[in-house]
Amino acid sequence: MSDPSPADGQTSRSDESHVAASMRSSTLSLANHFLIAMPSMADARFSDTVVYLLEHTPERAMGVVINRPTDLTLEKLFERVDMKLEIAVLGAQPVCYGGPMATDRGFVLHDQSDVEYGSTLRAQDDHGRGLSLTTSKDVLEAMADGRGPKHVMVALGYAGWDAGQLESEIALNAWLTVQADPAVIFETPHADRRSSAMHLLGFDPAMLSGEAGHA
Repeated sequence: MSDPSPADGQTSRSDESHVAASMRSSTLSLANHFLIAMPSMADARFSDTVVYLLEHTPERAMGVVINRPTDLTLEKLFERVDMKLEIAVLGAQPVCYGGPMATDRGFVLHDQSDVEYGSTLRAQDDHGRGLSLTTSKDVLEAMADGRGPKHVMVALGYAGWDAGQLESEIALNAWLTVQADPAVIFETPHADRRSSAMHLLGFDPAMLSGEAGHA
């Protein structure tokens, strides 16, 4: 994701570099947090999005957009991989746009369990809490016959940042950050997920402006 350009009155480039460097040198991880796109977001691919962040290290950050459904349903996705999804309610669930990277690959965001899948990234915050992201076909096979995770969201693509890139965007007020609540992902309609994530911060989304600070 490219760095957005600061608008008039926003953080200066030198201030941005200082803040980003400070964040990189700290031990703060934003894994298991929501990134909420601000009105000042310059990248249209992330306009009005909420990203669930799975990984955040000094070298990189990675997450998936949770509030941008596509026209593709899980039923149709399973048909593409020659599987039949037995659970009708699950089949009607839309597949989400997860981000601009690897958009031809499926990513299954789900609650953590004792089941081991072939390729899973586990998000963990400072308290050991977080969700899992699985990319191996075995999770789809488990979902097809009713043995899959209790809560799932399937996305095509993901969002990724190189070293210092996300910190720079946060310094430019492109994102707000807040501790993630799984209920926003798994129990909230797509259209309401951004406002629900905003309410975790304790204020009305209508109060946002392009010059608001980050949390």
